[in-house]
Amino acid sequence: MKNYLLAHVCIRRYRIVSLFPNYMRQEVTFVKGDGALLWDDTGKTYLDFGSGIGVTNLGHCHPKMTNALLEQANHLWHVSNLFPIPLQIEVADMLCEYSGLGAAFFCNSGAEANEAAIKLARKWANEVKEISNPEIITFEGSFHGRTLATLTATGQNKVKTGFDPLPQGFRTTSLQNIRALKQMTNPQTAGILLELVQGEGGVQPASFAFMHDLADWCQEKDILLMVDEVQTGIGRTGEIFAFQHYGIQPDVVTVAKGLGNGFPIGAMIAKDKLKPVMGPGTHGTTFGGNPLAMAVAKAVLTEINKHGLLQEAKKKGAFLLDRLTEELANFSISEDIRGLGLMVGIKLTKPVLPIIESLLKNGLVTLPAGEKVLRLLPPLVVTFDQIEQAVSLIKAVLTSTSMKVHLG
Repeated sequence: MKNYLLAHVCIRRYRIVSLFPNYMRQEVTFVKGDGALLWDDTGKTYLDFGSGIGVTNLGHCHPKMTNALLEQANHLWHVSNLFPIPLQIEVADMLCEYSGLGAAFFCNSGAEANEAAIKLARKWANEVKEISNPEIITFEGSFHGRTLATLTATGQNKVKTGFDPLPQGFRTTSLQNIRALKQMTNPQTAGILLELVQGEGGVQPASFAFMHDLADWCQEKDILLMVDEVQTGIGRTGEIFAFQHYGIQPDVVTVAKGLGNGFPIGAMIAKDKLKPVMGPGTHGTTFGGNPLAMAVAKAVLTEINKHGLLQEAKKKGAFLLDRLTEELANFSISEDIRGLGLMVGIKLTKPVLPIIESLLKNGLVTLPAGEKVLRLLPPLVVTFDQIEQAVSLIKAVLTSTSMKVHLG
């Protein structure tokens, strides 16, 4: 009820009477962006360490993406998937080359990409393994989307409240616990779906040992290993795909967010053996893979491999972790600092939303990851100076918060 009332206060303040109150909007309106910077409607400048929730990996208004979109807009916006779209083939080839997988399906969002993966796993289990009621195992703390199937797959009850009856066929276990996973596996298990770094679940990276045990178990039991890279993919962790840090090869990978750098897009990529399962009429989308989205995605994938950008992202991510660890070492309000590449979380001892609001007032855009984790997702093009500036702002706000807690 409290969140509901706050949302209505926000709506009244901005006179947003014609929208559903399903977002808790901040009292800032951004009107311009460039790289890692944003400007609001008063002219104030902000450092963006949220990237639109891990979307603008290459920064706001990147000239290569902008030019690609404008050029394509002057030729062709849309044609249905009943006809060949040459740019789709180019982008699919790039995704398959970079991932080591064999086929791609394009859609409009991360939730749609995960829906496609769920459908693929079920159809493969039904037709190839002859499993009549296939199940997919997911993990506590995970987040896979807001559709009925993907919120059911999500390992957080808060996103499921009020949406019963939910679809069947999902079971959830604890991350990092291979014994519990093996005990949950049964003859109905078709796939295991996970994020290699849980975003909404507190920026929790899966351990190297767990992922290798999991990959071995999936291979032994002929279970599909499905990796949700909607937030970690396309360079966010310093590799094009986060699974490349672990030296494993998934059967299915889903991406979205960074693939379009702000233009709506999603994709499911899978091994060649799964390609025949999704024949004509099995799945589709009106807008997925249209020429505009493909033009931007091609520019993103081309740019991501240039100028040592991924190597720089690794260095910047390590620098951000090191500087935060150094500056917050003696802060009792900070319990843990963790992450992978430019995906970093600071676990706090108190609710994070007031801290996010204070940081925003001081010119730094950040995100929550659960109730007590501050999530940082700066674009790959962020500079070392901008990282230093962000760390200083975080330290200042946490210092002020710690003093208030101490005095209060």
